[in-house]
Amino acid sequence: MGIPVEIVALMVSPVHAFEGRPQDGPEPDPEPVGRAEVEIRAELGIVGDRYFAQKVHRNAAVTFLDAASLDELARDLGLPAAPDPLLMRRNIVVRGFPIDTLAAHRTPDGTRVDGRRFTLDSGAGAITFQANRPANPCGWMDVVLAPGAFRALRGHGGIRTTPLTSGTLRLGPAVLTVL
Repeated sequence: MGIPVEIVALMVSPVHAFEGRPQDGPEPDPEPVGRAEVEIRAELGIVGDRYFAQKVHRNAAVTFLDAASLDELARDLGLPAAPDPLLMRRNIVVRGFPIDTLAAHRTPDGTRVDGRRFTLDSGAGAITFQANRPANPCGWMDVVLAPGAFRALRGHGGIRTTPLTSGTLRLGPAVLTVL
């Protein structure tokens, strides 16, 4: 049974902004990265994104973030509001489901648990994703979000996924179904 969620941000960037030293600041994007709609291709990623069709990033072609992680970050760090979700550079930001719970992980005894498969449908048909490993935050978060963000986001920085089917996603209401 599907869970109603909201897609609150979609990000496509043709360049990698977090190169070099964080204290030097991110590279500027050649164009705005926020989108109202994205086209996803099975096994390849998001059309126009820097990781599209990159074999080395096949298991991380599309990244997801739970918007609640940014709300929690704002509370933990005493920020006046949650940071802009596009600053984290995750491709798809959803509200209404703890997306980090789908990532592959190890149990306390060391047993590896594979990531879950799930679908996301914003009205144009369900797209299936394979959740892989967590998308751990990096030191850049202290620069682009707020000092302390790197540590505060550990454990809920999102997930890396492989799209298994193709389709279109749009901002707004959607349905997420864990398979």
